[in-house]
Amino acid sequence: MIAIVSDVHANLEAITEVLAHIRTLPEIEGIVGLGDMVGYGPDPAECLDVARQFRFNLMGNHEEAVLKSSYGFNPIARMAIEWTREQLRPRWRSSREIRQRWDFMKGFERTVQQGNVFFVHGSPRDPTMEYILRADVDDCFGDVPVKIKEIFEFISGPCFVGHTHYPGIITESYEFLSPPELPGGTYRLKAGEKAIINVGSVGQPRDGNPHSCYVTFDGDVVTYHRVPYDLEITVRKIQGIAELPDRNGTRLRYGY
Repeated sequence: MIAIVSDVHANLEAITEVLAHIRTLPEIEGIVGLGDMVGYGPDPAECLDVARQFRFNLMGNHEEAVLKSSYGFNPIARMAIEWTREQLRPRWRSSREIRQRWDFMKGFERTVQQGNVFFVHGSPRDPTMEYILRADVDDCFGDVPVKIKEIFEFISGPCFVGHTHYPGIITESYEFLSPPELPGGTYRLKAGEKAIINVGSVGQPRDGNPHSCYVTFDGDVVTYHRVPYDLEITVRKIQGIAELPDRNGTRLRYGY
C-alpha cells in the first residue's frame, strides 16, 4: 500500500501532521508526491527536504514556475513564486545544500506509470498545467465533454492527479464522487477500471474543509484521509513574510 500526497505548497505544519498520520498505518510501504511541494506557503526549502523521503516526486506547475517563469499565473500566486525562487535559487556562493535542493527539484518527473497506474500532477494531456475539474462532468446536459473523453483515452487504469486542490473521483461513467459521497471515504476499483482520482491537497485544501487531504492505495481500494493540523502557525508565518500575500494564510482557515 502507498500513500499519495499532493499540493503541500510549502506548508510544513500540514505535511508534518500528514506524515505522522501515515506512520500510524503500518501497511504503508512508501509515499508518492504529485507535485507542488512549493508555492503559496512559507517553508519551501523545508518541504522539499521532506519530499526526499518519497518514492518519487512529480513536477507541479509551481515547481515549473519557480524553475522557469511565473508568466500566466495570477498576481497572488506570482508573488509567492517569485519569493520562493529567491529562497531556493543557488547563487555563486550558495552552499552545497542549496544547490542540491535546487537540483533535486529540477529532477522531478513529469509523469510516472507503474503497470496500469498513472501518476501526474495536472492531467495526462498536459502534466503540469491542465486542470481536471468537477465542472468538467457536472451539468453536462447528457453530453460528455471531449476534454474528459480524450483524457480517459490517455490512461489504461487508475490515474492519480492533484492540481485542483479538490478531492474526488471521476468514474468511467463520468460521475464525480467526492469523498463524503464514498462509504467510509473509500472507493474499490473494478478489474480493469479506469478512473481519475484527485487526491486533494495537503497544504491548501479548496473543498471547504481546512484539514489536509491525502489518499492511500493498495492496488484495488482508494481511501481518503483528512488530517487536522495547527494552521494558525502557518497563517502567522505567512503574515510575517512581507512578500507573501496574507490571503495565502487566511484562506487556510476556510479550506477554499
